[in-house]
Amino acid sequence: MELKRVVVTGLGALTPIGNNIEEYWEALVAGKSGGAPITYFDTEKFKTKFACELKNFDPLDFFDRKEVRRLDRFAQYAIVASDEAIKDSGINLETVDKYRVGVIWGAGIGGLETFQNEVLNFAEGDGTPRFNPFFIPKMIADIAPGNISIRHGFMGANYTTVSACASAANAMIDALNNIRLGHSDIIVSGGSEAAVTMAGMGGFNAMHALSTQNENPQTASRPFDATRDGFVLGEGSGALILEEYEHAKARGAKIYAEVLGGGLSSDAYHMTAPHPEGNGVVAVMENCLRNAEMKPEDVDAINTHGTSTPLGDVAELKAISKVFGEHAKTININSTKSMTGHLLGAAGAVEAISAILSMQHGIVPPTINHEYKDENIDPELNLTLNKAQKRDVKVVMSNTFGFGGHNACVLFKKYDE
Repeated sequence: MELKRVVVTGLGALTPIGNNIEEYWEALVAGKSGGAPITYFDTEKFKTKFACELKNFDPLDFFDRKEVRRLDRFAQYAIVASDEAIKDSGINLETVDKYRVGVIWGAGIGGLETFQNEVLNFAEGDGTPRFNPFFIPKMIADIAPGNISIRHGFMGANYTTVSACASAANAMIDALNNIRLGHSDIIVSGGSEAAVTMAGMGGFNAMHALSTQNENPQTASRPFDATRDGFVLGEGSGALILEEYEHAKARGAKIYAEVLGGGLSSDAYHMTAPHPEGNGVVAVMENCLRNAEMKPEDVDAINTHGTSTPLGDVAELKAISKVFGEHAKTININSTKSMTGHLLGAAGAVEAISAILSMQHGIVPPTINHEYKDENIDPELNLTLNKAQKRDVKVVMSNTFGFGGHNACVLFKKYDE
């Protein structure tokens, strides 16, 4: 059976540095940081008092009050980004075969704020189980693609992938394979997360996973810098329209990129820590290259997982050097988490969008906030530090890894008929 080609025909983004694709890309190239003090709750007693929240986002610009009450923020974000991507793709919702259009979405946690608030309300009561009837349907992770499909009438495959911070990348790989095998013509894919909550911040602080540089929130996310001390929590959503190539061509769609392949692996090492030598990361990149039928020397740029944690950054760069050898020194390596923070289950999508746009525009966004060299990192690697770099990017890789040792890698190619 010959596998079908898959292309990207629409993009949508809702991020801490831009509320649509245009704003997001401009901020990436400019090296804008999304870090700022938390506004959602009182952080006086929290170790970390900042995050990468969305800016100037009002759900009432997109939903009526009744809808807002029925949607957790992570689902609101999913719908807004997917609406942008669907519009961008030019899909004719009146004529498209909706049985051949699906939604495969990623979320690492889902409706954390809804869960938190309902449990707090119960704890403050007299023990009578008075819960909002929308508690469960607001909270469950699969409700995001469910709501997207209901909104547009898409009746194809519909589910959520959950693999912590690799969730959106897993969703895109599932979407790729679904279309490759001929099951669908179009899949709306991506991820969303809204974990900047008391429970989210408190939980990650308890793990010592978050940066505590409260005096400098804009520069706290500093991947590869010797003084990095943890990731900065972000929120938002990224959406991509993946489409079978002949279907896209027949309707005259604009094509952003071709999805060449995806790879998966497990560290099988620790609940939260990466393998120090990056063994699982080596495997996932090799699996991805093999799946895409590409050689290491074909890759021009890598958007790394690059969370700004002491262990993770070093392990990933060691793995890149192992997989790509001397060619690793010619690759533009970057971490856009230095600007957006870590969007958890949405990270793979917003970073894949950055990778695709780098091919479109011939510019690799920077890894900002780098000041001090880490002696454990090869100084010959081009980490695209502090300023965007012009480059003709023909093939780009996007890495995402999650707690539990989940690794996912997606490879994109500049569109060529």
